[in-house]
Amino acid sequence: MTTEFDVIVIGGGAVGENAADYAVRAGLTAAIVEAELLGGECSYWACMPSKALLRTGHAVAAVRRLAGATADLDPAAVFARRDSFTHDWNDASQAEWAEGAGITLVRGHARLTGERSVSVDGGPDLTARHAVVLCTGSVQVAPPVRGLDGVRTWGSREATSAKSAPPRLGVLGGGVVGCELAQAFQRLGSQVVLLQRGPRLLAAMEPFAGDRVAAALREEGIDVRLDAELDSVRAEGDTIVLQLGDETITVDELLVATGRRPNTDDAGVEAVGLEPGKRITVDDSGLVQGVEGEWLYAAGDVTGRAPLTHQGKYAARIVGAAIAARVNGGLDTSPWGPHAATADHTAVPQVVFTDPEVSSVGRTEEQARAAGLDVRVVDLPIAVAGSSLQADGYDGAARMIVDESRGVLVGVTFVGQDVAELIHAATVAVVGEVPLDRLWHAVPAYPTMSEIWLRLLEAYRT
Repeated sequence: MTTEFDVIVIGGGAVGENAADYAVRAGLTAAIVEAELLGGECSYWACMPSKALLRTGHAVAAVRRLAGATADLDPAAVFARRDSFTHDWNDASQAEWAEGAGITLVRGHARLTGERSVSVDGGPDLTARHAVVLCTGSVQVAPPVRGLDGVRTWGSREATSAKSAPPRLGVLGGGVVGCELAQAFQRLGSQVVLLQRGPRLLAAMEPFAGDRVAAALREEGIDVRLDAELDSVRAEGDTIVLQLGDETITVDELLVATGRRPNTDDAGVEAVGLEPGKRITVDDSGLVQGVEGEWLYAAGDVTGRAPLTHQGKYAARIVGAAIAARVNGGLDTSPWGPHAATADHTAVPQVVFTDPEVSSVGRTEEQARAAGLDVRVVDLPIAVAGSSLQADGYDGAARMIVDESRGVLVGVTFVGQDVAELIHAATVAVVGEVPLDRLWHAVPAYPTMSEIWLRLLEAYRT
């Protein structure tokens, strides 16, 4: 096979696929080296299977909130539907896509061996004419709890690929993964206890978001423990015993969802002067800092910039285009230019797919004030004609953060049923720095939940 390409991408998840695709679209040749399944974490163990496990439960709950409607959930059918999204963990369709896109797929574990040089376990040594792109993602981090390394645990992979719901599930960590999967498995039949070390769930988001999610999880029967200090873990037969002070909690499976870190332990980064186990620092075009020459790039979780699939794909599109521009000319890395991932800094959208959903973009109030902005906060319940039609007794909340000195939005958070579909409008407003006086003329259709925009702007103008 060919061993020399214009661009070599290490890691074939969604991020790596986009980097290679955009390089090929620009007229370059590209190879992806992937040790597992092409499509990576998001396709097989994260975004897609987790949302498939959640979606049916959300739909059933939404139906039950409407007078005159009933619905039931069949856990076996939910797991089968999840399997359809992962293609039973077979990446043949992804490989067909790569071939059709003109990307060469190389199977094996890749490591950097020097400038523009990559070795592949069980495969050929590869050479890049122009660039190597690191898209190796992230790996799970476990807390230093006594006995944890000696018991059977789930990570997010084991949870999203489980064949059934365990009778009792312990969840360690109250971030996005912990909250989403706690609710998914509670609705699929598990009795769930969620242990969060800090004082609230979803600690990186606005406080009211975590409070509302905690209340909803408790209402469904999940035992949510905040400020919970897990002293030790031990196996007892086929079960796992959690020790919290004098209290013991016995579970059948334990999901450890306490965070992730960049996956650079075994990528060969030491060959080019970088430290294994650390994040890869890049500029806005994705060019790795601290490496001589303009040939090594990185995108996605491995950079630690904005560890979300959609942001990683965005950065990868920038990288693919920037590599081609450095080769062919026309590079533009000015803020918001075609070769700068400017949105990573202050315009990152995110959705937590719990019920209620949490969707946000930009800065929280705390972040905006810490940045020295002249902040005004507008808080309102989501109580409009559209929401009352969406669900009987609809209960949601909205927050708008305004930079008064410029008269533009810098942050928005929504909490409530189906608010994921509201966030892109907020993202456009934040990225475009649309003046609020102009945003006033963006009239929301009636009767939709987007009417909350009118109410927020009315509250701001009074």
